Amino acid sequence: MKDSHQDPVKAYLKEIGAKGGRKSRRKLDPAQARRMVAVREARRAFRDHYPSIFWSAPENMQVNEALVPYVIDEMKREGNREAYLRAGRIQRLWKSGGGTCL
Repeated sequence: MKDSHQDPVKAYLKEIGAKGGRKSRRKLDPAQARRMVAVREARRAFRDHYPSIFWSAPENMQVNEALVPYVIDEMKREGNREAYLRAGRIQRLWKSGGGTCL
């Protein structure tokens, strides 16, 4: 027969597992969230357009917040229509998050 007292480890895991379904504890204002999305999209765009636009940059370059304006500018100047439109979407996210472009 099982003991009526719950194992302390199981009780702890049950408690922290319940937090997973609750609202995230991370506090981001909308501007910070948009900047994070802009950085993520700029990283994807750098990878996707590396052969045609960013060929002169190091292939393993880490795109961070400081390089988002560079990615936007290069995609608008050197890319095709698809790259230009994608850069515009990234730029809107970036500017709405409080970032500045070149």
